[in-house]
Amino acid sequence: MALYVYAITDDAHPLDLDGIKGVGASPAELRTVRGDSLRAVVSEAPEDLSVARRDLEAHHEAQERLWAEGTVLPLSFGFVAPDEESVRAVLAERAGEFSQRLEELTGRAEFNVKGLQDEDAVLRTVLEESEQARALNQSTRDGTGTYQDRLALGQLVAQEVQSRQEALAGEVLAALRPLALAEQVSPPSQQYFVNASFLVENERGEEFARTTRELAERLGEGIEMRVRGPLPPYSFT
Repeated sequence: MALYVYAITDDAHPLDLDGIKGVGASPAELRTVRGDSLRAVVSEAPEDLSVARRDLEAHHEAQERLWAEGTVLPLSFGFVAPDEESVRAVLAERAGEFSQRLEELTGRAEFNVKGLQDEDAVLRTVLEESEQARALNQSTRDGTGTYQDRLALGQLVAQEVQSRQEALAGEVLAALRPLALAEQVSPPSQQYFVNASFLVENERGEEFARTTRELAERLGEGIEMRVRGPLPPYSFT
């Protein structure tokens, strides 16, 4: 029987699985596969598993419920093992590695930080601060500009926006790094000028969240900082 694997814990975890729903349209109950000193939390793998909101939410909810009661190594979505023996074999083969990582993550949590910048606000800033951009924009608006002027305006604005977003990301990371033990930074995207996960000691969690809120206020108009956490250490497993 194929098994869907949610997380790995040690034998000190209480493993209260009552009421936790697994993945699939008709989710099976969660249970454990036991190794010598480690446990894998599993359920029967559904045939209808899909990367859809229903299953993603069930996957993360199960992990967060387990993490709230003790340290876990959360597995990525979609991890399916052929059977119990395969799970036990992995627990045995990598017991030292898993045990060490569980110990390293005890008392720590992940915080994910995303920074967004309002497009209209940044465009206003560029036009206010760049004389060249203002001139090109005016000629485009009053119809006196050429195609080359419009092209130059687009390129200038894009360069200015990128430069500002890089500076903002650098400021955010510089402020948060001293509060974290480790980080995983994703490349910036069209939506987020910064997208990073931090591993934070539990006793510094409130300070980390407060510092992020203060950053948003200091960075000014059009900046939004989104913080999720404390979370299971998804990015550091």
